[in-house]
Amino acid sequence: MADKRSYEVVFIVDPGAADDEVMKLSENFQKIITDQGGRIAKTEMMGRRQLAYEINHKREGSYILLEVEGSGAEIAELERRMRVNDRVLRYMTIRVDDARQRADKLKDRRARKAARRPASGKQKAANAETEFEGRAA
Repeated sequence: MADKRSYEVVFIVDPGAADDEVMKLSENFQKIITDQGGRIAKTEMMGRRQLAYEINHKREGSYILLEVEGSGAEIAELERRMRVNDRVLRYMTIRVDDARQRADKLKDRRARKAARRPASGKQKAANAETEFEGRAA
């Protein structure tokens, strides 16, 4: 599949891992993506945060966000490696281009609906005032 798509991958690393270990893990995951033919658009270390609920008896973890452009094969390999890595508590991959399309579609729908909607009270008053000034001139 030659079509490149955009993905966001967020993963949470065990709080027992040192900061340099978290960096090394992130670099390994980035290398997996680039070796598979993908491109890293952005890497964001979000830091250590409290989890909403316990995962493996842990209450916090280090969050890392990767924005990736690729065909999808590199994402499958990355997820496979995350699944077998004991230091990764959770991960989630989202295909961003689909989300952007849905957001654009929703924005267009709202704009069309707003255009069909009758003018509000303030807009009616402003339109009437403009119309009155036009007749007086």
